[in-house]
Amino acid sequence: MCVFGRIREVDLGAGRALLIKEHGEFFAMGHKCPHYGAPLVKGVLSKGHVRCPWHGACFNITTGDIEDFPGLDSLPTFQVRVEKEKVIIRANKQALQTQRRSKAMSKCSAVINSSTGFSHVLIIGSGPAGLVCAETLRQEGFTDRIVMCTMDTHLPYDRPKLSKVCTQNKLHKLPYVSSQVVSVDVKTRTVTFRDGFKMEYRKLFIATGSRPKPLSYKGKDVGNVFHLRTPEDANSIATLASSKNAVIVGTSFIGMEVAAALTDKAHSVSVIGIEAVPFRKALGEKVGKALMKLFESNRVKFYMLNEVWEMRGEVSYPATAFLKQSGVHMDSKGFIPVNKTMQTNIDGVFAGGDVVTFPLALRSNKKVNIPHWQMAHVHGRVAALSMMGKASDIKTVPYFWTAMFGKSIRYAGYGDGFDDVVIQGDLDELKFVAFYTKSEEVVAVASMNYDPIVSRVAEVFGSGKTIRKRDVE
Repeated sequence: MCVFGRIREVDLGAGRALLIKEHGEFFAMGHKCPHYGAPLVKGVLSKGHVRCPWHGACFNITTGDIEDFPGLDSLPTFQVRVEKEKVIIRANKQALQTQRRSKAMSKCSAVINSSTGFSHVLIIGSGPAGLVCAETLRQEGFTDRIVMCTMDTHLPYDRPKLSKVCTQNKLHKLPYVSSQVVSVDVKTRTVTFRDGFKMEYRKLFIATGSRPKPLSYKGKDVGNVFHLRTPEDANSIATLASSKNAVIVGTSFIGMEVAAALTDKAHSVSVIGIEAVPFRKALGEKVGKALMKLFESNRVKFYMLNEVWEMRGEVSYPATAFLKQSGVHMDSKGFIPVNKTMQTNIDGVFAGGDVVTFPLALRSNKKVNIPHWQMAHVHGRVAALSMMGKASDIKTVPYFWTAMFGKSIRYAGYGDGFDDVVIQGDLDELKFVAFYTKSEEVVAVASMNYDPIVSRVAEVFGSGKTIRKRDVE
């Protein structure tokens, strides 16, 4: 059942489709979200799009195009006509089976030798923000040269899976040597690589993400202490933890996902945290305690209100050191402030993903840093459109999810600084929805086994409407 219209799943023999009725008109499209295959019949229909119940991606019901992220693919659409009170759908068999569609992309028409030190658009970083930026440029008809430089040794992959499964296999190596940018000169519009090679650009997109900050502790040269950043890290952790005692320092989402993933590999799993309960800062004490019980029932031992004396330092930091002398403004923590079109203080230089602070519409354009995979997708698209003179503001609703022990938590909004939590449902049964409030306004929502409530709230947030605390008590 949807909120604002009618939506149902129909069997067409060769496959299934989503049949939608909105404002008296019928539409038909693929019935599964291309990102992990969520059933869209359980999603939210509103104002010409369907929002995925699992991860919040939105698809236009007329074109099937993806309008909000995560994900890269769109949905196929099918012809619909009404004859004598019967709805007839004409669908392509292959489209029914694949349930996904890639937008057409323009080809590069620029005649430039591959070794030439010039690019119309230079993208630093191959994560989701950089990848979506490049794809959007081509989808929007950009035919000039695009160069993407990266320190990664793999083709783009789904990084959130690293902590959820703690292993990654069959990833394709890049067919060339990865490159590191060491400096940017915005006056000459030139970047310099570690090997001395220089490349000029017309537009620059910085999407270098963050990297773990090396911790200072005694015995730091031992070979069994890891930061999780790459597929190699994930494989090493999974291999060395096999039948051994694994210790996770920190109770962030990534740390807790790793703890959950290692319970069926390691002899024991222990978690050390400085808070009283895990997830307290993000989800609140009550939800944190309920999730802590879930972990304890799966053999995870907690050592809370403790600190590892021999490991000190911050978890991660933005990878922006190469910009120190560039003229691109950074704040005291190294993040790059951008405006609503993802442009920095320098004309023609854009940034996105984990490295930026950007104005969040649903929090009165407060500058925030949200290191979510979904947000990086949005940043890449907005930056690409801005480069092409098709400026589009950031209007997305932050949407986050995690999975542990076969159970999923969904989260939408921006709850930083919440002062109260209103809970509906049963925390002991892990079937609940939590509304995070600041003063008298709901600023975020999280749920477990309560789909599609988070997508419904995200739709309300996205419409610009306010949910009051009294509305959910």
